Amino acid sequence: MSHSCHGRRLKFISWHIQAIAGCTSPACQVYLQSSVSRLICFFEIFLFMCVSFLNRWVLMAVCGVTAASAWAQTPETEDTSARYQLTYNWQRHGAFNAAYSGANSILPTAERMYTFSATAHWGFRPWQDGELYFNPEITQGIPFSGNLVGLGGFTNGEITRAGGSNPKLYRQRLFVRQTWNHGGEQEAVESDFNQMAGLVDKNRFVLTAGNFSTLDVFDDNAYAKDPRTQFMNWGNWTYAAYDYAADARGFGWGFAGEWYQDNWVLRFGRMTGPTEPNALPVDFALGRHYGDQVELERAHVLGDQPGKLRVLAWRNRAVLASFNDATQWVQANGYRPGPDALIAVRNGEKIKYGLGFNVEQAINSNIGFFLRSMKTDGRTETYAFTEVDDSLSTGLVFKGGLWGRADDAVGVAFMRNTLSTDRQRFLQAGGVSYFIGDSNGRGGTINYRSEQILEAFYSYQLTRGTWLTADYQWIQNPAYNADRGPMRVYAARFHAEF
Repeated sequence: MSHSCHGRRLKFISWHIQAIAGCTSPACQVYLQSSVSRLICFFEIFLFMCVSFLNRWVLMAVCGVTAASAWAQTPETEDTSARYQLTYNWQRHGAFNAAYSGANSILPTAERMYTFSATAHWGFRPWQDGELYFNPEITQGIPFSGNLVGLGGFTNGEITRAGGSNPKLYRQRLFVRQTWNHGGEQEAVESDFNQMAGLVDKNRFVLTAGNFSTLDVFDDNAYAKDPRTQFMNWGNWTYAAYDYAADARGFGWGFAGEWYQDNWVLRFGRMTGPTEPNALPVDFALGRHYGDQVELERAHVLGDQPGKLRVLAWRNRAVLASFNDATQWVQANGYRPGPDALIAVRNGEKIKYGLGFNVEQAINSNIGFFLRSMKTDGRTETYAFTEVDDSLSTGLVFKGGLWGRADDAVGVAFMRNTLSTDRQRFLQAGGVSYFIGDSNGRGGTINYRSEQILEAFYSYQLTRGTWLTADYQWIQNPAYNADRGPMRVYAARFHAEF
């Protein structure tokens, strides 16, 4: 680290300490008398001290604006935003039957896993109708079996960002959002993570550009979206078959446009993918390798209750292996305990695509229904998400107002994941992919069946801004193999936001 960088860091830390200890203005004293506010300041100091590879100038600008003007806002409109979350997810599966196991099999003996994440969401308005956001995150965690294998529908939505038993700090998001208002009635935008309170026209165009997740813009659903507060399984916070372009943590660089017109929304965007399938380094050749998506949304009222319908089409272009080529390689070269076959035949750009349908519908003020269904072409290996070619998830969420606890929730869901014929043949020939493949080179491959999952959770509010969730998942035919399972997964999750 240079002496100038070290000096800027010390000046920034000193500025925060003086703000906590020596601020004398009445507004500042009101702000700092809250223990939560002091915690926020110390959290910002800690993140800044840990940063070595992030852009410190962005961090200084966002933190400085946030701390200096946080008390100058009203609940109706915000010019700056500072929000934080902390989530710990602990899971255990019991022993289950397994006729055989391979390199990519989840262990049939009882075992545990966990994830931890702490995220800062900082933002401000640099110009009229513009927003800039920066999210540093600290993550830690260990998956079942010490590696992310053995399932299509993984049981913890946080595990993609957890990279071992030592905490890791990284830049999660850095993006701008610009809104062009085009008339119609005004509607309120509520304060939330990466969203500042304000008023916008019902008819508008919104552009998001920079480093973010495709799922920040596409495939929303009021009842099944956030694995930190709702369902935990991957197939419940997006389509399990949605192989959206992203790095190994689920983020990328690109842009997304949203055109709002009355009750309709049209979204489109292009995002970067990894340099190699399921890798962390980003491929910035957006003209040659990319993930495109288009989504059409229609809001409606059914039986006096609000709902939305969404149709999503996506298309990836990248250097990928086809399963037919990989199957022929396995037949010619025999079993390998890793993805050797896919790597050997990965040459030339290929197209992968899919189409999905998403429903959210309120039944009454306390009960909501959701459904997602997607089908893909299934000819090529997984690019960036999980090993599912066709997916279905549906369920109900019950708000605690039904039993006098308005901030509690109960959810129940069913998921069904299937593989294309090409991927089935590859696995049955003894092929091993990145996440699945129970072949062991001694005769066991897979006895193919659809992977079916039931999930239920109860989210209990402990105090304002903190929740404790109990979750249960029952998995029939894990990794599409009827010779293994069923698995039973028990989970406890603590989540805090402030």
